[in-house]
Amino acid sequence: MTLSKQKTCSNTIAFAFLCLLSAIFLVPILLVLLNSFKSRFYISSSPFAMPNSETFVGFENYLNGLSSSGFFISFIRSVWVSIASVLVIIVCTSMASWFIVRVKNKFTKAIYFLFAFSMIVPFQMVMYTMTFIVNRISFDNVFGIVFVYLGFGAGLSVFMFTGFVKAVPLEIEEAAEIDGCNPLQTFFLVVFPILKPTIITVSILNSMWVWNDYLLPYLILGTDHKTVPVAIQIAMQGAYGATDYGGFMAMLVLAIIPIVIFYIASQKYIIKGVISGAVKG
Repeated sequence: MTLSKQKTCSNTIAFAFLCLLSAIFLVPILLVLLNSFKSRFYISSSPFAMPNSETFVGFENYLNGLSSSGFFISFIRSVWVSIASVLVIIVCTSMASWFIVRVKNKFTKAIYFLFAFSMIVPFQMVMYTMTFIVNRISFDNVFGIVFVYLGFGAGLSVFMFTGFVKAVPLEIEEAAEIDGCNPLQTFFLVVFPILKPTIITVSILNSMWVWNDYLLPYLILGTDHKTVPVAIQIAMQGAYGATDYGGFMAMLVLAIIPIVIFYIASQKYIIKGVISGAVKG
C-alpha cells in the first residue's frame, strides 16, 4: 500500500470515528427534542420511541412549561448574568494577563500560579464558605453574582490569555508608547484588538458555563431571583417527587437554543483561540 493510500485510509477511519463520536453527543439532545412533544405519561415508559398519534401533544408541553416556570423573567435574568459576567471576566482577566506577562517579577509569578491553582480547586470544597462570605458582604443578588463568577472563571481565562499575550510583539506596544499612549490606551487600543481569537474562545467557554450553571445561582440567588436552570428545576418538580417530564424537556429545549446559536456563530474561532493560547504559551 502506497503512502497516499495509507493516508487516505487513516483519514477515512478518523472521519468515521469522529462521525460516531458526534452521533453519541447528539443523540441525547435529539431525545430531549423528541420527548418535548410527547405526553409526560409516555416519556418515562418509552423515552426512545418516536412521537405518534397517541403520544404526540404538539406544543402543549411548551405552553405548560412557560406558564408554570416564569421562563421569560428567568430568561432575561440569565441573559443579564451571562453577558455581564462574561464581559467582566474578559476585561479583568485580559488586563491581568497582560500585566503578568509584561511585568516579570516574583509577584506576578505568584499571581499566575494562584490563578492556575484556582483551576484545580473543586467548587464543592469552597461553596459553603463562599456562600457565607457572599451573604455577609451583600453580594447575593444579580449584580454581586457577576463578581463571584469572575472569581471562579478567572483561572482558565488568565491561563489562556497569558499564552496569547506572550506571542504579541513587544515592539508594537513600544511604538504605541512613543506615539503618546499611556498604559491603558496601549492595552485597549493596541493589545486588546489583537487578542480577538482568544477573547471569543474565552467568551464561548464562559458563556456556556454561566448560562447552564445551576448550583452557584441556586446557592447565591436562591429562589427569589431564579435563573433559567433553577426556574426549570423548581417549576417542573411537583409534590411527592413527581416531575412533569414533558414540560421539563420543553424548557430544556428553549434553554439550549440561545447558547447553541451563540456557539454555532462563533465556533470557527474556538480552535484558533485555544491553539494560540496553549501552544504559543
